[in-house]
Order: sequence, then C-alpha cells, then structure tokens
Amino acid sequence: MLVEVERSTPRAAPTERTPLHRRAALALANPATALGIVLVAVFGYLIVAPVVSMLLGAIQTGFGDEDRTGSPAGSLTSYHLERVFVSDVSDIILYEPLRNTVLLALASIAAALAVGVPVAWLLTRTDLPGRRWFSTALIVPYMLPAWTFALAWTTIFKNRRIGGAPGWLEAAGITPPDWIAYGPVPILVIFTLHFIPFVILLVTNAMRNLPDEVTEAAQVLGASSALRTRRIVLPLLAPALLSAATLIFAKALGEFGVAYVLGTPADFSVLSTTLYQSIQTQQAGPAAVVAAVMVALGAISVAVDVRFLREMKRFATVSGRGLRGGAQPLRWRRWPAFGAVSGLFAVSVVIPLAALVLSTVLHVPGRLEWSNVTFDYWIGRDLPTIGFSDGILVNPRTWEATWNTIWMVGVAATAAGVLGLLVGYVVARTPAGWLGTTLRAITFVPYLVPGIAFGVACLTLFAVQRGPIPALYGTSILLILVMIADEMPFASRAGTSAMMQLGREPEEAAQTLGAGWLTRMRRIVLPIQRNALASAILLPFVSGVQGLSLVIVLATPETQLLTTLSMTLVDNGYTHAANGVVVIICAVALLGTWCARRLFRADLSAGLGS
Repeated sequence: MLVEVERSTPRAAPTERTPLHRRAALALANPATALGIVLVAVFGYLIVAPVVSMLLGAIQTGFGDEDRTGSPAGSLTSYHLERVFVSDVSDIILYEPLRNTVLLALASIAAALAVGVPVAWLLTRTDLPGRRWFSTALIVPYMLPAWTFALAWTTIFKNRRIGGAPGWLEAAGITPPDWIAYGPVPILVIFTLHFIPFVILLVTNAMRNLPDEVTEAAQVLGASSALRTRRIVLPLLAPALLSAATLIFAKALGEFGVAYVLGTPADFSVLSTTLYQSIQTQQAGPAAVVAAVMVALGAISVAVDVRFLREMKRFATVSGRGLRGGAQPLRWRRWPAFGAVSGLFAVSVVIPLAALVLSTVLHVPGRLEWSNVTFDYWIGRDLPTIGFSDGILVNPRTWEATWNTIWMVGVAATAAGVLGLLVGYVVARTPAGWLGTTLRAITFVPYLVPGIAFGVACLTLFAVQRGPIPALYGTSILLILVMIADEMPFASRAGTSAMMQLGREPEEAAQTLGAGWLTRMRRIVLPIQRNALASAILLPFVSGVQGLSLVIVLATPETQLLTTLSMTLVDNGYTHAANGVVVIICAVALLGTWCARRLFRADLSAGLGS
C-alpha cells in the first residue's frame, strides 16, 4: 500500500516496510493530517463530549438531586435508572411512551411505504399525465416542518371538549370525535403524509434502474402482474425500501412538534414529549436515561440498515447493459391514477397550507365569507392576545425571532458547510487512513441521536461552567454550536463526496510553484468547490430554519427562533399567530429550496443518492 505525502520534490513514497515512526513523521508533515487532528479535537468536544456527558448524567447525581439520590453531586448513583426502569412511575416515564413511539413509527413505515411505492412507480415507470410536475410537487412536504401539518389539522378538526376552541368543522356544525381531533390517529396520518416524500425520494432512483428484460421474461413465462411484483420487483427494491424504513423510523423517533401539538391535549405521550416534560420539570437524571434509550434505538436502526444493506448487495440492478426504462401505458387507469395522485397532492400540500393561511385572515374560524376576512392578525394593533398584542408583521417579537433565525442559522450553516468541506479534504488527502475514518465516524454521530436528545445532551454539558468554558445555556453561541454539530452528518458527507472528485493535480502543480497550503486552499480548492460549498451551506440553512426538536430545550426568551416562537404561541392558545409564524417559516424554507435548485442544481426530485 502506497502512502502519499505532501512534497515539493519527488521522493520515494513510504511503504508498509517503512518504519512506523518514519511513516508517522511523514503523515504529520502533511497539512491534511494536522488539520484532521484539529478537527477530531473540535468535533470530539462538540459532538462526542455532549453525548458522553448525557450518558454519564444517567448514572451520576446532578446538582439539586442530592436529596433524591442520597449522595453528593457528581457521585455515581443508580437512582435515575431505577426510577425510569423499575419504579412505580416507570410506565408513565418510559414504557408507555416507548410503546407509543415504536408503534407509531412502525405504523408510519407501513402506511408511507403502502402509498409511496405505488406513487413512485407511477412517477417513474408509467405514462401518468403531469408526472414531471408531480415529481417535484409531491416532495413539498419534505421541505416543510412536520408540525406544519399538525397545526393545520387542529385548525380544521379540533373541538371545544379537548382543544378549548372550535375548529372549522365544529364551527360548521360538525363536531369531530376526540380520537380524530387529537391522539394517535391524527399523529399517524400526519406522519404518513410527511414521510411519503421520503419514500418517493429514496425509491424513485431505484425504480428508474429496474431492468425491463427481467420482468418481461417473467411475463413471457406466464407470471401474473402480482407475481412479478412480489417475486421480482420488490426484492430488487429491497435496499431502497429498507433505507426508507430506517429513515422514517429515525425521524419518527425524534419528531417532537407533531406529538406535542396533537398528543399532549389527549395525554398521549411519546419519548420526545416525555423527554421535553422531564427537562421542563427539572428532572435532568431521568431525562438523560430517556435520551439514552432514544440514542440506543437510533443506533440499532442504523445498525440494522447497514447489516441488511450489506446482504442486499446481491440485488444489483445496474449492469453493463443499458436499461430501457420505458414508460408503461396505464390505458384506462391513466386518469384514475392522475386523480389519485392529484388527491394526494391536495391532502398533503394544498389543504394544509390553505388552512394555515386562511386561519390567519378569518375572524371566525371556518366561516368563508368576505365579511369575515380580517388582516388584524397580520398588521393589527392592540389585539386581545396578552403578550403578543400586535399583528404578526408589526410585532417586534416576530422580527426579533426572524432575525435570530436568519443570523444564527446562517452562521451555523456557513460554518457547517466550510467544516464539511475541510472534513472531506482530510478524508481525501491525509495519508493516515485511520484519521479520515475516525473523522467520518465522529461527524456521523448526530445522525444516530434524535434532535431533542442531542439538545438534551448539549444542555447537560454546557449548562454549567466546565474548566475555562463558561456556562453557555441561554446564549446564541450554544444554539449555533449545536446546529453546526447537528448538520455535520450531511455536511461532512457532501464535503467528502466533493473532495473525492477533485484530483490532486491542481494542488500539486501549485505546490511545485511554491504555493503554501493556505494559498492553495484559498486560490485553488475553494474556488473549484464553490458550487458544492454553496449548496452545502444553503441546504443546511433550509433544514435549520424549520428545525424544532433540536432547539426546543435550548432556546430562551432572549434567543427565541421562529420555530420556538410558534410553539410558545401554541402553548398560549394563540392559534392565529402561531399559524402565521409557521406560514413565514414555510415561505423561507420553500424559497431556500428553490434557490438551491435554481442556483446550485440541487434537484431533490431526481431522487436521493442519484
């Protein structure tokens, strides 16, 4: 194995026979190695240390818990573990939310696959009218916060008995039953609508690669359509389906907003809401245990994905021969299929967004009359909403939260994009292979940790002063650092992919001419990778603007973001204002996604991994 090192004059490359100390010295002489060591230290503190601190919090006595545990702060204790796993309140704290979470996740996977796979087939393998337009339109829910649909649901279906105010249906004389207004059924429906785009995105590319000759041969041999689907198509799609299922499980595990809006009024709890309530009631120890359970579930799901995908490599669908991938005629089913896909678009995009927008301009809910239209909730003054008495667009709290969102998320996204590119540089350039592997593993850790659990982990570490690092809770610095760390799984892989495609020749030519490493990075690497860097900044920005689970336990009134402001308004019962703030978030997210597509050709409708 040859190990290439940075040099300005040719010299013999070290081999495995080169003494270890000599190989180490040559590796350290490479700037990529030194940069990699610095990045490992930085991400070790930003990512690994909070998770370790959280896990330790599950078995240590925290400040203020001395009387409960009967031991001094900082000492080891089993109190938190016993309280969560084997006490009289274990079912409330852990087992009931765990059952609810797992059942909701599994049901969401089944429902999203049942709808998403046929839709992906219609978009890629048939002559469905308008399929190009639908390929983009049906992934709009992917670009919006999941709890957008929860607020739209309550706008339409809530009732006085649980919600305290009538929704549109009740205002029209139809009182929805409690199980439709709140609880697991609406949560499942919204999860399904939100996760269908993930299935479409992940399955679309695999659908395009299905070889026609295999199914045609089975058809010639007399196999029915159902048999061909069961014995040929589904096995070939197994890797994509498993990836979709794993992604849905991980996202359902950490989704907070939907379960909070629709579950809390009906006393229906999941792990994310239980974790939030533990933090709100100052039970840091039990919160750490619940967060550790969520981390374990996330790690198990990824391990299952990796294990099965390794076995699924035998289902290769791309060979040396070309694939026709022609559109199959739907014949008489063409327009019914068009109607079904149009209905899905209406239910998952048009109706929720229309409900949110209309709810902000209707004085009486559900009464669609011109005399009932008002813009007071947007530009009015002295409204009967204590603490938020001005309209959304003229309220200083809205603009403060908007500014905080733009600058904090902007700084975090920019830093994540640059750091991701540097991680890619280390992976592609360092002669110390172990360093690149370590860096990739560390930056992948936030993917294993649900957002709210990672927020709790960072709160555990940064809530108090540790050595020279002061307490950061309540500061914008903490929010920025946490958002940077949370975006690193995407940013590091995007940076690695970009740097792997950049050959060494431009740098080596500049090095021969005497250019130092900083000059080469500034004058060669960054200009060549400017489009990749811009895309890696903009897409995390869109994700950060709509993120709620990560920041809900970290934001304070002084560091309020648009997402946390919306949740605060929900808690206060100010539905109109909350929906208006969500409309602003959706507009920013859609605008950012449009910019990513127009400026940097980041086309999600082509399918993930394409």
